[in-house]
Amino acid sequence: MHHDTEHELAEAVARLRRAMRRAARSADPNHALSVAQLELLSAVGEHPGIRPGQLAKQLHLAPNSVTTLVNGLHAAALITRSRNPDDRRTVELNLTPGGVAAVRRWHLTNAQILRSAFETLHPAWQQVITGALPALRELTGTIDTLVDTGIRTDTTRPLRPSVTPAERRPSRLGQRSGRLNGYHAGAARN
Repeated sequence: MHHDTEHELAEAVARLRRAMRRAARSADPNHALSVAQLELLSAVGEHPGIRPGQLAKQLHLAPNSVTTLVNGLHAAALITRSRNPDDRRTVELNLTPGGVAAVRRWHLTNAQILRSAFETLHPAWQQVITGALPALRELTGTIDTLVDTGIRTDTTRPLRPSVTPAERRPSRLGQRSGRLNGYHAGAARN
């Protein structure tokens, strides 16, 4: 990937995240939870019984930050903390019904924002975005793999996973040309 493309993609993702946060706050101003709290609740919902240390590693947060977030969410009755029956020294986290409802509300708000924005786009852009979804899922999985296997943060060299290409899981997409579902991506720029 060319340096300009890397920068442009990183900027587009960052701007999309900021726009989504702003739109979500605007669409649901009474939602008192922060994005960090909602992301933590989502992670607990995806991994019931997760331990705080595992959660810190998964979210790439300092353990004391996770403890602070968990304490606040527990006080708000959105998370339960219980001792692991096999190891009484460890704590497991689960969502309460209120926590499940908060995550559901956040996901619904985000889906409604995306649907409203998507419907205003030209059909050619809708097709490009729809066609890019498998590639975006693959990119997300690759980034997760890089993080899980030890990503280098040296910006003077290209990022490379600490695993060899042979060890990396094969792409589900296979080889692609510059076309997405028979539609040339560059055509939408015109």
